[in-house]
Amino acid sequence: MKIKKNDQVQLIAGKDRGKRGKVLRVFPAEKKVVVEGLNASKKHARSKRQGEKGQRVDIFSPVHVSNVMLVCSRCGKPARVGFRIKEKNKFRICKKCENEL
Repeated sequence: MKIKKNDQVQLIAGKDRGKRGKVLRVFPAEKKVVVEGLNASKKHARSKRQGEKGQRVDIFSPVHVSNVMLVCSRCGKPARVGFRIKEKNKFRICKKCENEL
């Protein structure tokens, strides 16, 4: 997968289209990522102690990798990811500005 944890991504499809967030978790086997602040749903949590109130908690659901695009740190635009090999090291690059990510 071309997207890793802590990458800045932009959602290109779905109800939160156009929003940006940081990748919290990656599920390579399912080809899904969890992005902070995107694809949120409410979960009702019960009170843990007597006298405490229950609450509604935001849960960020996984999104398929094809629906997110990596945001380049240099040009600040969502771009496709390519690879370049230098002296036995493989780097991800932005296809728009050729910057290493």
